[in-house]
Amino acid sequence: MKMFCTILYPLLLLLFSCATLSEVQQKEKGVQAEVTEHLNVKESSALLAFGEFQPHIFTWIQSELAELKSTTSFLKNTLQVTEEQLEQLKRKEDKVAFAATLGNRGSVGPFNTEITLVYKDVFVNEGSAYNPTTGIFTAFVKGVYFFTFSGHNHSSKPMGLKLLKNGQQMITIYNHPQGNRYETASNSISLTLEKGDQVYMRLLENTWVFDNENDHTSFCGHLLFSL
Repeated sequence: MKMFCTILYPLLLLLFSCATLSEVQQKEKGVQAEVTEHLNVKESSALLAFGEFQPHIFTWIQSELAELKSTTSFLKNTLQVTEEQLEQLKRKEDKVAFAATLGNRGSVGPFNTEITLVYKDVFVNEGSAYNPTTGIFTAFVKGVYFFTFSGHNHSSKPMGLKLLKNGQQMITIYNHPQGNRYETASNSISLTLEKGDQVYMRLLENTWVFDNENDHTSFCGHLLFSL
């Protein structure tokens, strides 16, 4: 009997352990099933929510793209207008040319000091760089300019003219007394001018110059190219 109990007890213990293990495994499967079902429900809810929100996203994206397209078009048009205005301004600055004569004044001089000649009869003054009140040309744009001038006189007295840049002599013409006749002399030069530089003509002391309706005595200049 004692031996029988010894054999039966381990057997019952083994059976109980198997039953318990099986129950645990079943519970574990149940828990896993519940978790899976819960996750599936959450995933379905998330997908459903995204599906409902998706049209709003597309609408917002389309609205943003339309606004961006409108802004881009506006900026493009503004840039085009600005470029055209700059080009017009540049062309306006490049249009610099003048030509003037003393006019029907007869003889001017001689004087015991130099004077600035004022050429009052203006043929062209594109850009208004030449001032017919002062006789001074002022550069409004940096560039290379070409100037030319002529002087006419009765050679019973000398004629002396010089072109100045900011008060500094550049070139001159001079007629010595040759007797009872009229003579003409001329000269020309290209100069690099900064914005604000001034160019003008001076009559030398003790000399004279002549002009009439034939416009013999002139002062001209124009911009060759800007820098």
